[in-house]
Order: sequence, then C-alpha cells, then structure tokens
Amino acid sequence: MLALSEIKAFSKPLVANLAKLGIGNLQALLLHLPLRYIDETHITAIRDLRMGESSQVEGEIVHAEVTYKPRKALIARLEDVSGQLTLRFLHFYPSQIAALKVGSKLRVYGEVRNGFFGYEIVHPTCKAVGEKTVVAETLTPVYPTVAGLTQANLRKAISLALAQGALTETLPASVYTNLHLPSFAASLQALHHPSPEVDLQALDNKSTAHWRRLAFDELLAQQLSMRKHYARRRSVSAPQFSPSKQLVSALLKSLPFALTGAQQKVALEIEHDLTQPHPMQRLLQGDVGSGKTIVACMAALQSIENGWQVALMAPTEILAEQHYRKMLGWLSPLNIRIAWLTGSQNKKDREAALTTIANGDAQLVVGTHALFQEAVQFKNLGVAIIDEQHRFGVHQRLALRQKGQPEPHQLMMSATPIPRTLSMSYYADLDVSVIDELPPGRTPIVTKLVSDSRRDEILQRVREACLQGNQAYWVCPLIEESEALQLATANDTYALMQNEFPELKISLVHGRMKSAEKQAVMAEFSAGASQLLVATTVIEVGVDVPNASLMVIEHAERMGLSQLHQLRGRVGRGTTKSTCILLYQNKLSETARARLKVIYESNDGFAIAQADLQIRGPGELLGVRQSGVPMLKIADLARDVDLLETAKTLADQLLKNYPAEVESHLARWMGNAGELVKV
Repeated sequence: MLALSEIKAFSKPLVANLAKLGIGNLQALLLHLPLRYIDETHITAIRDLRMGESSQVEGEIVHAEVTYKPRKALIARLEDVSGQLTLRFLHFYPSQIAALKVGSKLRVYGEVRNGFFGYEIVHPTCKAVGEKTVVAETLTPVYPTVAGLTQANLRKAISLALAQGALTETLPASVYTNLHLPSFAASLQALHHPSPEVDLQALDNKSTAHWRRLAFDELLAQQLSMRKHYARRRSVSAPQFSPSKQLVSALLKSLPFALTGAQQKVALEIEHDLTQPHPMQRLLQGDVGSGKTIVACMAALQSIENGWQVALMAPTEILAEQHYRKMLGWLSPLNIRIAWLTGSQNKKDREAALTTIANGDAQLVVGTHALFQEAVQFKNLGVAIIDEQHRFGVHQRLALRQKGQPEPHQLMMSATPIPRTLSMSYYADLDVSVIDELPPGRTPIVTKLVSDSRRDEILQRVREACLQGNQAYWVCPLIEESEALQLATANDTYALMQNEFPELKISLVHGRMKSAEKQAVMAEFSAGASQLLVATTVIEVGVDVPNASLMVIEHAERMGLSQLHQLRGRVGRGTTKSTCILLYQNKLSETARARLKVIYESNDGFAIAQADLQIRGPGELLGVRQSGVPMLKIADLARDVDLLETAKTLADQLLKNYPAEVESHLARWMGNAGELVKV
C-alpha cells in the first residue's frame, strides 16, 4: 500500500500529523472514518431557526464587543434580512475578534439555544463569505483528529486519498450483493462525502447500508483471522489420550452428588477433544456454582490415566487453595499425587514441589502464576487447565502451553459468562462449552437494594443471621484509586464490626495479607469457627462456604455487574435461603442505576453478561484477551449481530473457495494483527 510520504500532494507536516493518528498509508487514511456529520448544505433564515437544532446561518456582523460581566466573553450580533442572532465566545483569540468586526460577512454553524437576547449560538464555527462562496454539496464529516491537524486539512487529505482511486474490492461481488450491501468503493465515497438526502440520524447511528458494508468487512476479517488460526492450531501435534476406563468412573462413584445433564454433555465434549492428535483449545463457561471444577477434574484424570501430567492454574492464592483442597478430597482416595506451587512458598517446600514436577512424581500440579515461571519444568505436561482465564495475559497462557512438548491440551474455565456475540467474535478461535444448568437443590439468592441510610437495619439483619447459626460476609467498598485506601477501609470496617457485634467471632481477609494468613482465615471461616467475614473483593471467586447465607456489599454502585454477580455467588451454596444486600449511596449515576437494576432483577449470569456488554462495551469485558486480538473499530456487537452471524457462516466458504481474496481482505483490515492471535 502506497505510503503517504511518497505522494507529492501530502506535505511533510501533514504526513507527520497524520502519523500521530497512526495513519501512514492511503489505506489507513481511507479507513479513518467520521465520528459524526454536520449539515452545511443549506442556509437557514434567522427567523426560521429552532431551539436545540444545529443550523447554518449567513449574515453580516452588526455589533461586536468583549464583555467582562458576568464573565469575559466575545459577543457579536449577526443579521440577515429576517432578523438577528447572538454569537457568544467564552474562549477566544485576537484573530477571532478581528474576524468578527462590524461589517464582516460570515457563514456560521452551531446549535441554537435561548440566550439573554433571544436565540444565540455558543462557539459557532465561522467562515468568511464572498460573492463566489458556494454552499456545500454533501454533508460535512467530522473526524477524530489531533492537535495541529484541523478538520479542514483532514478533509482535504481524505479527498486527495479518494482521488487516488485505491478502492479495490477484496470480496467477490456475489458476497456483498447477496447481502444487499454496496461495493467497498461506493461505501467509502458515501461515508466521506454523504449526500444531503441521506438520513442524518441513520448516518450518525452507523445503520446505513454503507456503514453496514464496512462493519461486515471488519467482522468478516476477524472471523477469517480466527478461523485461519483455528486451522493452524489443528495442524500442531498433541498427545492423544484414550478415554478413561477406571479413574473417572471411580471418581464419579465416590461423589455424594450426580452430574447434571449439562455437565455430562460438556465432559463428553472434552473427553473427545483429548482423544484427538491436535491440542484442545476449549473454553468452559458456566454460571456461578454450575460445577465446572468437577468437569475439569475428569479431564485431568483422563490425562493422568494415560500417563501425562496436568497443571491447574488459578489467578489468586485463595482460589488456587480452594482448588487444591477440592482436588485432594476427590483424588487422594484414588492415589493421585498432587503438588502445590505458589509464589509465597518457602524455599524448601518450593524446591520439593519443583523436584516432583520435574521427575513426574506429581501427577497434578495446582498453583498460581508461579506455574509458568522458567524454573518450573514438567516431565510430560499433557493438559493445562486455566481457571478464570480472562485474568491471565496472552503471554502468560502461552508460557504455560510451552511447558509441554508436544503442545499440551488447554482447558480454560470462566465463571464470568461470555455473551454469545463476544463468544462468536473475539473467542471464535476457541471451541466453547457451556454448562447451562445448575445442580438441583440450590436455593435462589434473594437480592435486595438498600440505601446506606438504612445501615442500622442491615446490621441488625447480620446479627440475627449469625445468632441463628448461619454465617455472613461483609464486603468492603472497591476503591480503585488506592489499594492502600481500600485496606484502610477494610481495617476500619473490621474494627466497627467488632465494636458492633461483641458477641460474634469476626474475621478479616484482604489482598495485602500473607498467603498463610489468608489461608488460615478462610479455613477458620469455612470450618464455622468465625461467623462474620469482613473482606475486600479478594473473595470474588472460588470461595465455597455452604453455611454462609447472607452477604452485604458496601458501595455496590462502584462495582461492575460481573463482579457483583461473582460476589453474590459466594452465598446460596447450601440449602439455606440466602440473601445478598447491595448497599448504595444516594445520587446514583445513570450507569450505576442501570447496573443495580440488572443485578436486582436477574440471577442469570448470561443475561447479566449481555447487559454488561451493552453498558460497558466489549473492551472491558474482554480483559487482557484484547492484548492478543484487535478490537473492533466500526462494527458494534449489539447493533450488528446479523452481520456477525453472516460473517461467521461465510468465513469457511471464503477460505475454501477464494484464498487470494481472503488474503487481500485480511491485509486491508488486519495488517499484521491477524498474527497476534496466539492463544
């Protein structure tokens, strides 16, 4: 693609300013699309202006002055044959004062509002007009820009790029015509120079056919990239495991519960993956308490029975410890040897664990980030299980996979349900299994929204629950700006609770504690030795105490939907009716109000995740996976679901029948980004 620096019409300063936007060639410039549009295709008489609407007016300056009360401002009066309009500038330069001198003929554009002296426009755009000044023939695009690059210069640069004719089509005509979409060239022309006849609202909402064509192209490029990566991975060799004949059966017989239908279905999908000669890359999702861990344990046993080691990695020591204890309980009777590895271990225990991992004596290794460190050498790693996979970076997951030769199978688990559209797009390179059924006997959690002004009532509720033999959590507010401040808040809350409830045994857990301290506190609470646990959000995942039936979350308005749902899932794990109380401060923002409404009305993690996607967009929900997969810039997963489904359907057909066009399409939309999809 032709570099802008090679085109004579592009000056060095212009090229330098475009580079600040990440634009270095014609292709990138053409795909630098407008944020919005303004209609400068006609002149409105001052008497026909409507408050709240943006309009273009032409007239003569009949008065101009700088005022100083109530604040400094440049005020001018513009007159046409039908009336006068006030122009108000609160920030201005000497050049603007000169341009607004009496007698100047100007064309101004902006939103009309009511002022002290009738209609006015604050900070309008102004152009000097002469006898030959023409009215715009197309809508005027407004682009994302940087300091030093004016809208006028950016529009001129894009017009020059359009004139170069670098608008080649990458898709077969049958593809876009069957979808009733215009050509790529027509779409770019229409978006950079839209007709005044087009619906301006549809244009701004990106719902016109021309916007949809580019959104489809982007979604298709993402699907093609993911499918190519999926095919590449299937060409890599991995250990092949026969289905378990003894260990899985022995485990299931020892359990005090039966698997749900959903668990059985997912377990069979994973079992089949492990019999294949290429590495499994499966994402196992299920709502809080759906029973993902036992399914992962069955996969581990299939590997172990075939003579291969298994690694189970969790993002926090509390969650890793929970897994370790569960695995000990399930697998020790089967004589499975389990090693424990975390960053906080003493040197002696760590070296002992490393030895058993290296010589193969440890059949299952449970730990935290410590598992992918260079010192950890497996004898023959067959399966890597990663819990809460979105909390690990691309390179961390890759490092764990590189611990095995041939490449180990990988099972990623997430208790944070991923909306279907995200799963179809950003996770399209993975096989996805969903446990969509909760074990029988779980009592639904009652969620209550309570103003902080009723705190005394809630304290009494906590006292009653604990004195009746149940346990409770009190979750301290999330303070993102300062972990130290969050710790201070937790300590203060702990002191207040001890003063409020002298008759109760109260514990405190937070992220700054040493691992051994946290483990001791959690073990004490799990055993029922303490009745109330004051905690930070460190308990968000993995904590399983069936006797805990009440949770109070302070400043719930500060937390995201996923986090609130995960925290709420710490109760309702036994047979006692459970309640989660969300304490909130009054004067809620619209976003906070929307979040609390969703969590109050639904216990369904997938419905909550879909609402979270609509409120926050995909970026935050994806977490660190976005560092390995380029984010969508044009397509919107909520708006363009139909285009996403079509792109997913067409991707394999295009890869098979139009390989040259696929490469051209990927080069246009992904550049080298398609190669970033490593895990």
